Amino acid sequence: MQITDLGALSGPVLIFGGPYSNLQATQAVLAWATAHEIPPERMICTGDVVAYCAEPAETVALIRAAGCVVLAGNCEKQLARNAMDCGCGFDTGTTCDLLSAGWYRHADRAVGGEARRWMETLPDLILFTHAGRRAAVIHGGLTDISRFLWSVSSDEAFLDEIDRIQEVAGHIDLVFAGHSGLMFQRRIGTVEWINAGAIGMPPHDGRVETGFAVLDEHVTFHRLSYDHHGAEAAMRAAGLVQGYDVALTTGYWPSEEVLPPVLRRAACANG
Repeated sequence: MQITDLGALSGPVLIFGGPYSNLQATQAVLAWATAHEIPPERMICTGDVVAYCAEPAETVALIRAAGCVVLAGNCEKQLARNAMDCGCGFDTGTTCDLLSAGWYRHADRAVGGEARRWMETLPDLILFTHAGRRAAVIHGGLTDISRFLWSVSSDEAFLDEIDRIQEVAGHIDLVFAGHSGLMFQRRIGTVEWINAGAIGMPPHDGRVETGFAVLDEHVTFHRLSYDHHGAEAAMRAAGLVQGYDVALTTGYWPSEEVLPPVLRRAACANG
């Protein structure tokens, strides 16, 4: 396990997940950071720089040039190993699993050896201290990089991960995670668990804006407007028309199979 400790950070910290090969969204979040005077050393990506969208190599190059801190997501792990699938944790044969073959094949063709060597150096766990609180940054889970934890997951599932983090890193007050693509904050015992969402794909709520989190005195969530039409056009030009292209302009994922039933559209509409 590779661990990076950033030490004490002062001032707002921007935490974002899942650029997902969405170059336009990545440009937008970097521009937001510049406008709000957040330097690269206080920008942390929770992984999956590469995934669904059209410009994986360009997005990797932009993230690297920006100099922000990047955690390894399952997509980085798989590409670094020259694996044949994304390792996203989708159940075999589901729509998400079948759709992933197309975009992963595109990414596998586009991402070169030098970028894969960079991915191999990325940490599995990032630690830092902010205003006296100790924070850990993970992708899905520390027990399983592709673990899906949702706002409605059981306390036991969260505690399983928190215990594992504290075995490795000692006491923590905050956990920032990614992978699921949905922003939420939940208190588990004495620990605040925050999923920063994903900037590269909307959070399945009918809005095209994506999202990220900022840690200052408190954690706040922000919606990110970007050139989603440009991102969609790039996907269509690349032949990535399996459904995630449409998600960029409708705000809804092409499949809900990965979501717990209570987070699906019908349940939300009725609730």
